[in-house]
Amino acid sequence: MNSIFKFFTPKDKKFQPLFEQAGSNVLKISQALLLALSATDLEKRKEYIKEVERLEHVGDDITHSIFLELSKNFITPFDREDIHALASAIDDIADYIHASASNIELYNITHIGDAMIKLAELLVEMCTDLEKAVKELRSFKNIRVIADACVRINSGENQADYVCNLAIARLFEFETNAIELIKQKEVLQTLELATDKCEDVANVLESILVKNA
Repeated sequence: MNSIFKFFTPKDKKFQPLFEQAGSNVLKISQALLLALSATDLEKRKEYIKEVERLEHVGDDITHSIFLELSKNFITPFDREDIHALASAIDDIADYIHASASNIELYNITHIGDAMIKLAELLVEMCTDLEKAVKELRSFKNIRVIADACVRINSGENQADYVCNLAIARLFEFETNAIELIKQKEVLQTLELATDKCEDVANVLESILVKNA
């Protein structure tokens, strides 16, 4: 426990601030995705998709900084594997959100169904919990915040599975254009994979709690 406090104290100006930046950035990218999917004006949608791309690059830079600090600090009171896993999992969320937004533009998808918007809303909720949990790592004074956030993220992933599977089933039932079906299915599955990556972050956070709380 003392090692955790030493790691995430004001003296530590390396990992914790970077993790908080990563958490904040992934929330912003999920919000930008939701705005893109909710936009009825196609030009506005393109602007939000560009913002998703910009934020994904920001996330890459933050992840690179974490890995750089990890390479420079050979002794850490926080498991090196967990540091790497947490940074990688957060980065994966941004990657899949970016892939979802990019595919919408590349595939020229003009009709955004309710299921896609619902998945984007779930991503915002899950990333909001993720950001809260990551901030709590600074002091570990209220581990219940982290634990509760992980439970909600896991629940959100289960909801996303249901929404995605139901939407794909309806595509096969009602969509007569095979090409449109493939495009819609690809975006839905990529969005659902982004929620899987949120669950991966929750799993890493739970592992950190077990080892250090």
